[in-house]
Amino acid sequence: MEIIKIKDDYIKLGQALKLAGLVGSGVDAKYVIQDGQVEVNGETDTRRGRKLVAGDVVTYDGESFQIDA
Repeated sequence: MEIIKIKDDYIKLGQALKLAGLVGSGVDAKYVIQDGQVEVNGETDTRRGRKLVAGDVVTYDGESFQIDA
């Protein structure tokens, strides 16, 4: 599992997907999130602005990453 290091207290879900390289753009992130293809901590989340904090695990398209502060 990849670890994504953030500088602030949180990162938004769409930004995290881009940072992890799982989507090519913010528009791509918006569509995969709205379509229910992204899980946060094992549950589907359709909020692109969902705030992720240290310890959160995101899964998309069979790949996972964890947020670390």
